[in-house]
Amino acid sequence: MGRFSKMHGLGNDFVVIDARETALDMTEARAMAIADRHAGIGCDQLILIGNSDRADVSMRIFNSDGSEVEACGNATRCVPLFIGRDVLIETKAGLLDAKAVDGGASVDMGQPRLEWDAIPLSYAMDTLTMPVSWEDLPAPVAVNVGNPHVIFFVDDLDGVNFDRLGPLIEHDPLFPARVNVNFAQMVGDNHIRLIVWERGAGLTRACGTGACATAVAAVRRKLVSGPTTVSLPGGDLVIDWTPGGHIMMTGPATHVFDGEADWARF
Repeated sequence: MGRFSKMHGLGNDFVVIDARETALDMTEARAMAIADRHAGIGCDQLILIGNSDRADVSMRIFNSDGSEVEACGNATRCVPLFIGRDVLIETKAGLLDAKAVDGGASVDMGQPRLEWDAIPLSYAMDTLTMPVSWEDLPAPVAVNVGNPHVIFFVDDLDGVNFDRLGPLIEHDPLFPARVNVNFAQMVGDNHIRLIVWERGAGLTRACGTGACATAVAAVRRKLVSGPTTVSLPGGDLVIDWTPGGHIMMTGPATHVFDGEADWARF
């Protein structure tokens, strides 16, 4: 039997497994089975906490479709709550410093990558005003914050067909590693409303890396100045970034319950 915790960040929910003492071989099929909400435990992402030679712990992230991804901002905020202290976390996106704050955590998400080949895109282009679009969406911005994002600033978020456009853009050949699709609307000074179609997971109640990428895009477009509140369906995150600096993300993290499971059954 293995222990796990069910946690969430703004409704983006996780099964968090501590594999530091007993290693767990995580395959795409096993991750999908655990994430299944009907026959498994159920989650948007499965988080595997392991040992690290470079940090306090390592973190691997698996989407509900079994694919392993580089970064997950909401999950990163859950790690200090899971471990019980501030932690330096090794991820595929690099080292992330997560500190507990009242009701959640503040995470240094590192520096964004803005070059076309770092997103990655299939060919060279300006990532601030991309000379491409889909249907009647405006020209987007591309940002990599450990994982790839494309951001569309729209006038009316409620008029966007997320279910059609999300998968269309996620799987477009322009994005060789697929892409997270962010639909954003300015709703006030330094205040953005955001809906995210998450790569490998679909529509999500919250996406921490999406909030980071969108705030970076808004700063680059000169739509915001200073710390920015990003309102997602699950709640709010505060993102602070100045060009050339690191992205700071602050928001809630919640422990729901602990459980045990026989991983050999998955």
